[in-house]
Amino acid sequence: MFDLFSGLDPWVALSLVLALTFVLAFEFINGFHDTANAVATVIYTKAMPPHMAVVFSGIFNFLGVLLGGVGVAYAIVHLLPVELLLNVNTSHGLAMVFSLLAAAIIWNLGTWYFGIPASSSHTLIGSILGVGLTNALLTGIPLADGINWKKALDIALSLVVSPTAGFIIAGLLLLLLKRLMPLSKMHKTPERRREIDGKKHPPFWNRLVLVLSAMAVSFVHGSNDGQKGIGLIMLVLIGIVPAQFVLDLNSTTYQIERTRDATVHLRQFYQRNTSTLSGYLALGSGNTTELPRHFRCDPKTTEATIAALLLTLDGVKDYRDLAPEARSQVRRYLLCLDDTAKKVGKLPQLDNREKADLNNLRQDLTATTEYAPFWVILAVALALGIGTMVGWKRVVHTVGEKIGKQGMTYAQGMCAQIVAATAIGFANVFSLPVSTTHVLSSGVAGTMVANRSGLQGGTVRNILLAWVLTLPATIGLSAVLFWLATLLFV
Repeated sequence: MFDLFSGLDPWVALSLVLALTFVLAFEFINGFHDTANAVATVIYTKAMPPHMAVVFSGIFNFLGVLLGGVGVAYAIVHLLPVELLLNVNTSHGLAMVFSLLAAAIIWNLGTWYFGIPASSSHTLIGSILGVGLTNALLTGIPLADGINWKKALDIALSLVVSPTAGFIIAGLLLLLLKRLMPLSKMHKTPERRREIDGKKHPPFWNRLVLVLSAMAVSFVHGSNDGQKGIGLIMLVLIGIVPAQFVLDLNSTTYQIERTRDATVHLRQFYQRNTSTLSGYLALGSGNTTELPRHFRCDPKTTEATIAALLLTLDGVKDYRDLAPEARSQVRRYLLCLDDTAKKVGKLPQLDNREKADLNNLRQDLTATTEYAPFWVILAVALALGIGTMVGWKRVVHTVGEKIGKQGMTYAQGMCAQIVAATAIGFANVFSLPVSTTHVLSSGVAGTMVANRSGLQGGTVRNILLAWVLTLPATIGLSAVLFWLATLLFV
């Protein structure tokens, strides 16, 4: 890890330290901001003592980051257009990273201070959209190209559907439990349990389910939200020390050959579909070995990009054998080929079987660019895990007592947590970022409605207001910060 500082100019090294600090601070704040939701029900229902709950939640968040992979990390990164990702190793790119992180941190701290369960996922995505749109305005590119809108729409859909599904499914699950076991003690609130049974804690089986489901929420939260920090750190490292991080220097000879083979197969795929794709990709229209001097992603230069990549990788068995600029070029070629393949995969004239083949080729193409060193994953895991252990009281009180007009029953806590853990787990499988805050809060609200407890209008209004305002607020905030940064430092 410390090798990355060797040979760096002092100002560059300082920029690197500040950028990494910003990312880890975001993850630390994310820990106590979002994870309070994961332990809210288990603390409120007295299933676990508060300090034990947050420590165990921190441990499971830590494990979730370590074992979660990087699919969500790069789903977040690829919200930015490929042209901006190609040029992240400029002062422009670094201004982008600092601006979006500062905006995300400011909004997260503000909502935490007022005890409002707001979404760190919304916050980060809004910040990324803000810098992407501002970058488009500053560089004169069309707004339609300033953001990866397809990825943005996919993520927006997941952020809307997941809390809606949480509300409905948690409510239905509670109704099912009430129908199957109407006299069970699980339908008591902690206060009623103490008054009637003289017991402080939930019944054993209910307590066990509450604890296990809370730890499951913590684990999937770590897996989903921790990856966002991993993606941001990789942006920082590629921007400041590209020679070491534009490609995975630990890639084996087999992995490099797999990348080269995927490039060859991609060429064969396009040749096989020449009649369908020749107009879009300009196949066979001219010189395939030269690229424009100022390289940019253009489907018309696909053949030239493939030829240049294969020439650069010819005989390479270790990425360390490539000069630093050649490594950056390989990353540019791979990103552009992947971006073009993604666009080709959306063309209606391509049949579904060919689209499936193309998707498999894309995974092989990006195997050595979409990665994260273990120390990056470990640092994010520690920041998120430690953050979990502080600052949880404000949001726990909101979730436990301020969403419904009555206190939460054990059954309500179980239903909300089981649904949240399942929903976020499925999102991890499909590499989609979702909001732990909104899935769990909406699940609690759904159980309150199903239990006919009623909802507290003020709290629900604040949560909905935060849900609606987070995107426009963070888009505006990051846009202003990015604009100021470009004026001052670029």
